[in-house]
Order: sequence, then structure tokens, then C-alpha cells
Amino acid sequence: MSSATTTNSANSSVPAASGSRGAWLWTLLFLAAWSALYASLDAIADGVLALLPLASGTHLAEAVHFFVFDTPKVLLLLTLIVFVIGVAQTFFSPERTRALLAGRREGVGNLMAANLGIVTPFCSCSAVPLFMGFLMAGVPLGVTFSFLISAPMVNEIALGLLFAMFGWQVALLYLVMGLSVAILAGWVIGRLKLEHLLEDWVREMAQAGQAAQAEDDGNAVGIGWAERLGEGYKHVRDIVGKVWPYILVGIALGAGIHGYVPRDFMAALMGRDAWWAVPAAVLIGVPMYSNAAGIIPVVEALLAKGAALGTVLAFMMSVIALSAPEMIILRKVLKPKLIAIFAGVVASGILLVGYVFNAVL
Repeated sequence: MSSATTTNSANSSVPAASGSRGAWLWTLLFLAAWSALYASLDAIADGVLALLPLASGTHLAEAVHFFVFDTPKVLLLLTLIVFVIGVAQTFFSPERTRALLAGRREGVGNLMAANLGIVTPFCSCSAVPLFMGFLMAGVPLGVTFSFLISAPMVNEIALGLLFAMFGWQVALLYLVMGLSVAILAGWVIGRLKLEHLLEDWVREMAQAGQAAQAEDDGNAVGIGWAERLGEGYKHVRDIVGKVWPYILVGIALGAGIHGYVPRDFMAALMGRDAWWAVPAAVLIGVPMYSNAAGIIPVVEALLAKGAALGTVLAFMMSVIALSAPEMIILRKVLKPKLIAIFAGVVASGILLVGYVFNAVL
């Protein structure tokens, strides 16, 4: 990102704020309002339910309460997490990421790439330019795949929501397992020497494009806190503004599961005793198109009904990391065989995560 772009976005995102003092004032007001709303969620949900002509304890009442309570809860958590991530990402521009990874050997490079994947922006729309940029900067293919796997699999929004809703132990295990999959899978792909499975135009541009590296490597470091906070607000506006329909759909689905699906049925279908539950959850998740914020309410409802944590997380990770739209975007730069290898390696890692979670928790 350029310094001018960052400054402009900050000015449009913090109304009437001049300099760091104004930006911090808006931030403190935002945090105070957030805290007050979050502390009132129970009272709000109970008040809304009391106004509705619903008999207490019925399936419909349970579903409605879940929806009314979880909708503001997830939106509030998402807003705060996205704001913090938006500020943090000003330290990690795509240009700096490419520079950090360029010329790194496999092993160390895979470790760095997997960790950078957590804190740098990545989505389907940015898959092609990021992939191209890494190759042009001389990043080895296996190292690039560690980033490609880690960025969606160890999703920072999912990590924050898991921490807020299920505790640090679950979030930490998710982080460790996801990073392990990204590092190992990238290393394996690098060892297989699959550069010939890149599309021809990608290899040609990578060979000829060393001069096309980032122009403003140090801009993200030189900006002030007013701009950084402004990027946080812009991040909230852009991301929450795009994903809220998915959140409502996810919460509605979760409400239906919470209110109407019998606990024994869900425990039998996605419980830890059914060995086939984890691969089935992955197969169900791949064709779905959602995001971490939209799928977390479904995760919450499935767990409340007795589904095993590992099975549910495998489902969530397959939706986020192996979605069909993601594969379609990657087809622009990867030949079908490499896409199949990529999907197979990631799916194997997700299966491992599911079984490990079910075994230890």
C-alpha cells in the first residue's frame, strides 16, 4: 500500500479526526460503546424474546433466542477483531511480505511463510497477484504454498472468534495444528519439484518479472498511528460490510440446528465415535462458500448439540481453506494436477487436525 493511499483512507474513515489525538479519541469512544453493547447482550436478547408471542422452552423460542443473541454477539466480536487486525496489517504490507520471503531456503522459508500467512491480508481475489508477486520475487514454490495454505487455513478472524467463544486452549491448538499443516504441506510440495505444473505464462512472467517487485517496501513502517487506526476503521467498513449477509445466514442455520436438531442425532452423526465423520465433514465443507465469520455460528450450534470439536473444526477449515471458488481462482495460475495435489495435501492436513482434536479433547 502506498503512503498516500493509507493517509486518504484514514482521513475518510475517522470523521473530524485531525492527527493521532483525534484518532485515539474516536478509538476510545468506539471501545467504550463496544463494551457497553457487549455487556448488554443477555438483557437485549431476553427483552426481545419477551416482546414476541412465543412459549418459553419451545423449539421456535430456542431458535429465536439463539438468533437474537448471537447476531449482535458475532458482529461485535467480528468488528473488534477486524479492527485490531486492520491496524496490525499496516506493519505487514504484501510488498514487505514478498521481500521477507524472497531468497529464503525451504524449511526456514516455510516456517516464515506460514506465520506471515496469519497476519497478512489474503482472500480469493488476491490469490493470483500475491502468488505471482511471490514467484517474481524469487520465493520458492514450496514456500509460496506454505503461505497460500496458512493464510486461509489459520484464519485470523476464525482464530479471534475461537478464542473469544471457546477459550485459549482451543484457539492455541487450532493455531498450532494449522501452522504445522501449512509448514509440512509447503515443504512436501517444494520437495516434489512441481514448478512445471504452473501455467506457462506464470513461469514466463516469473522468469522475466524480477524488476516488477514492490516499489514502496518501507511505507508501512513509516506511517503514524492516525493512519494505522484509520486503516483499522477502513478494515471494519470493508470486511464487516461485505460479510454480514453470510453471518446472518450462518446464524440462521445455527439457530435452526440449535432449536430443532436433536442432540442425540447430531452426536451420532458428527460425534468422536464415528470414524467416518471427519472425512464426511470435509467433503460437505468443500463445495460450500462462506467465510470464518459466517461459519463460526454454525460451529457453535453444532458443538452445543454434541458434535465432536475435531469434526466441526475439520468442517470449518475445509469451508475456509478448500472452497470451490478458491480453486477456480487458483486455476488461473495452476494446472489442474497441481491444484489436485494442493487440495489433496491440505485435505490430508485438515483430516489430521480433526482426528487429533477428537483424540485429545
